[in-house]
Amino acid sequence: MINICLLGATGSIGQNALDVLRLHPSKFRLRSITANTDVEGLVAQIAEFEPDTAVIADSSLENKLWERVSSEVPQSKVKILSGQDSLSKVASDEQVHTVVAAIVGAAGLLPTLSAVRAGKRILLANKEVLVCAGKLFMSEVKASGAELLPLDSEHNAIFQCMQQNQLSYEEVEVNKSPDIRRILLTASGGPFRGYNRESLEEVTPEQAFAHPNWEMGRKISVDSATLMNKGLELIEACWLFDVPPSKVEILVHPQSIIHSLVEYDDGSQLAQLGTPDMKTPIAHALGFPERLISGANFLDLTKTPALTFEEADSETFDCLSLAIYAAERGGSYPLFLNAANEVAVQAFIEGKIKITQIADLVKNTLQFATENEPVSIDEVIELDELARKYCLDSLKEIWK
Repeated sequence: MINICLLGATGSIGQNALDVLRLHPSKFRLRSITANTDVEGLVAQIAEFEPDTAVIADSSLENKLWERVSSEVPQSKVKILSGQDSLSKVASDEQVHTVVAAIVGAAGLLPTLSAVRAGKRILLANKEVLVCAGKLFMSEVKASGAELLPLDSEHNAIFQCMQQNQLSYEEVEVNKSPDIRRILLTASGGPFRGYNRESLEEVTPEQAFAHPNWEMGRKISVDSATLMNKGLELIEACWLFDVPPSKVEILVHPQSIIHSLVEYDDGSQLAQLGTPDMKTPIAHALGFPERLISGANFLDLTKTPALTFEEADSETFDCLSLAIYAAERGGSYPLFLNAANEVAVQAFIEGKIKITQIADLVKNTLQFATENEPVSIDEVIELDELARKYCLDSLKEIWK
């Protein structure tokens, strides 16, 4: 029985992970679950899965969670904790074997790092961890002997396409593949594919949330709509597979059937195909190196629409060009990119700015970044706070 800690249990990735776990009750046990503010979601999961521990990140909601569990799940023996330190505590629990890191944004950095330092197997869905602290994070992975398996559909696809993927993660250095010519990171193009700059000016948050192929949370849906998500994934791929930005290319594939490709020096391109369902990469990572039933629909190529491909429009969707620029510059540029984007996306969701102004705010914030690599996690946190302040200052200028 493998004990699981699910960080971000009530979000989109967390709920998909639970769908997979339901199919394998004799193989996995949910030892701990966490959420940011979703008390109702946690209560339902406590009732169904009976975890040992549940953490609500927002400490002001701890009493509310206690009351709801006491009244709705009175037989539960769950231990309820709250706060950021508790997230790190359950992630490093010695009884836990696998940590699913599905907290959205930079908030997932410290608990995921705690899991790494404890030598866990980490199923990484939080790309911002590598965007903010890639060099430090990967150094910690190497030092601790932790296993890092990509959970994003694109990066999981790349991992599956590596020639050595039939071996266990410890036996190979998937990051050291000199025969790889390039990685083709696919993108659906989002709900506004084909729009020009003028038409983007009028889109609403509700339109941005309506992704054509994937069911995701609001923040990542907006990132997909601006193509910033693909830029963040490019940075993540560079760290996961130890390749420079010049070896990662974005390929728009509207059908989301091919999840990414790896091209080798001999001209071969290996691709991973499947229906657009996060349960597939989650099951792959949970069971690796074995294959598990995921619950996703099987792909019938005779009924699949024609697969098409096109270049990404980084001129209209300048969040993508800013992300590539940050990846090339390195240092604190990716960190500032992510922090500013989180602030700007929230402002758009709240109706305070237009979607096109997200890139404006990010660009303004990047001018304060440097090519110096942060030397500690404390410095990463300090720079993240500083970048958010710079972005908020720019936001106030827009409101004037």
